[in-house]
Amino acid sequence: MMLGSAKLVAASAVRVLILKFIYTMSASADVLALGTVEVNLAAIPLGQTATIKWRGKPVMIRHRTPDEIEAARRDDNASLRDPEADSSRVVDPEWLVVIGVCTHLGCVPIAHAGDWGGFFCPCHGSHYDVSGRVRKGPAPLNLEVPKYTFTEEGKLIIG
Repeated sequence: MMLGSAKLVAASAVRVLILKFIYTMSASADVLALGTVEVNLAAIPLGQTATIKWRGKPVMIRHRTPDEIEAARRDDNASLRDPEADSSRVVDPEWLVVIGVCTHLGCVPIAHAGDWGGFFCPCHGSHYDVSGRVRKGPAPLNLEVPKYTFTEEGKLIIG
């Protein structure tokens, strides 16, 4: 009886230690709060790009003009290093949402610059089009598109 009780107490202590160790690895409340960001799209004029911070990275939200949307769709069949249709990169064609980190070495590209009028990375010269697809330079992949959804009129939730 005494040996069984000692084993039960020891097993309970080990269980508590394991659970405490696991809980220390879970995200804290302040980190979880940064998991999503809500953006008011009414503050971004047509043809402009806003940059916000999400999970420590810049996210570029571009309010595309009809000409930019048409140019992005027209280039769907172009010879691209990382082929991806514009329709698969956007939920609403009017809004492009990409993580503003160059896929070459992690610099932050400049919006409305470069040979295709999309994004230009000043570090090593990668050019991206108005859909965030790499067109020229050393970058191997397109700009990453984060998970996002549109809620009520004029709101965007990233994350």
